[in-house]
Amino acid sequence: MEILRYIVPIGIGIAYALLMSLVREPNRRRLNALMVAGAGAAYLSGGGLGGAELAFAALVTYVAYRGLDSWSFIGIGWLLHTAWDLVHHLKGSPLIPFDAGSSLGCAICDPVIALWCFTGGLSVRELLRRAKRPDTEGDHLVHESVRALGGTGHANGFRS
Repeated sequence: MEILRYIVPIGIGIAYALLMSLVREPNRRRLNALMVAGAGAAYLSGGGLGGAELAFAALVTYVAYRGLDSWSFIGIGWLLHTAWDLVHHLKGSPLIPFDAGSSLGCAICDPVIALWCFTGGLSVRELLRRAKRPDTEGDHLVHESVRALGGTGHANGFRS
């Protein structure tokens, strides 16, 4: 049953993406920005890392705010939360106090959600449609990611 500790969080991440894909855009992106902000505050009540908890919550709140307009920032927020989950797991300060493995489970689940966000938070229908045809329009996701990280979104770095 030890293997379930690793498989169940992956399933939860997939279920999250499937359920969220039922929400229409742009509400889907905005709702996910709120979710990553909430995840950033998940450890506040435990205080396992003292004042660093507040600093982390502030950082993720900023990233979530930027995520209101960018799936890339939402994905970055989930990856930041993954790192925070790992710190808590290693420190022995779990997300759910009565479940010592809860932070590890969260650290496994969150990158699954981040990967979905880096696809642009596509719905199941959109994902299937893209799988059936060559990706001729997918470059916009790469450009959005580059712009989100401070680049120009142009391959050569110059605006045309």
